[in-house]
Amino acid sequence: MMNNIEFPAVGIKFNIDPILIHYKNGGGIHWYGIIIALGVLLAVLYSRYVAARENENKDVIVDLVLYAIPVSVVFARTYYVIFSWDSYKDNFIDVFKIWEGGIAIYGAIIGAVLTAFVFFKIKKMNVLKMFDICSLGLIIGQIIGRWGNFVNGEAHGRECNFPWGMTINGKGPFHPTFLYESLWNLLGFIILSHLNKKRPFYGFTFFMYVAWYGLGRFFIEALRTDSLYLGPIRVSQLVGGICVVVGTVFLIVLHKKSRKDDKIS
Repeated sequence: MMNNIEFPAVGIKFNIDPILIHYKNGGGIHWYGIIIALGVLLAVLYSRYVAARENENKDVIVDLVLYAIPVSVVFARTYYVIFSWDSYKDNFIDVFKIWEGGIAIYGAIIGAVLTAFVFFKIKKMNVLKMFDICSLGLIIGQIIGRWGNFVNGEAHGRECNFPWGMTINGKGPFHPTFLYESLWNLLGFIILSHLNKKRPFYGFTFFMYVAWYGLGRFFIEALRTDSLYLGPIRVSQLVGGICVVVGTVFLIVLHKKSRKDDKIS
């Protein structure tokens, strides 16, 4: 099915087939998957670049990704299923039908962070330093990945009257929340890349990323129409708020620790 996506106020139109290559027996290669793969590739390449610049073994980034990708997929699916349990409790086998859609970015991030923590611990590398490096790649992946939602005509916001509102198959116009998040992450990448070069302590860039992404997601999620809920609470807003608090607390704690260490030395 073609998606007719238009930004009527600025006269921009797209007629997009979400499937790049159709198989004769149904299904095919989706643009969404290609865009996600491109985001992962650029994330790896940039993380390797930063690792080399900081005199770390850049090859470990590829090793990490080989473990992190399958774990992140499992966590992304599990996260989504947990908060959409009513849709699966009577058809448990559908839990495993990931090709039908239903993954959550927060789950993927949690899976990636846990995998990275264990991986760098085993490698006996400075976990916080490597988290700083990888967070710059991670946010690049998120900048690119959100455009997969655009191609699918999904993850949009409620109706709006703004000049940048978009229509999808004649409905709308809606808030292009995929674009909001992509631009928010792009701004975050620019800021964090600059700050990372003169970061005052290891972990600074990573926890800045956690707080930055959580802040943006907290407000953007309020506009979306496809949120996962925990009772009356939007799960992604709750997690976004927690990210802001956790990121801020760790920044304060690590800052105080670094100042204490400087006095001792």
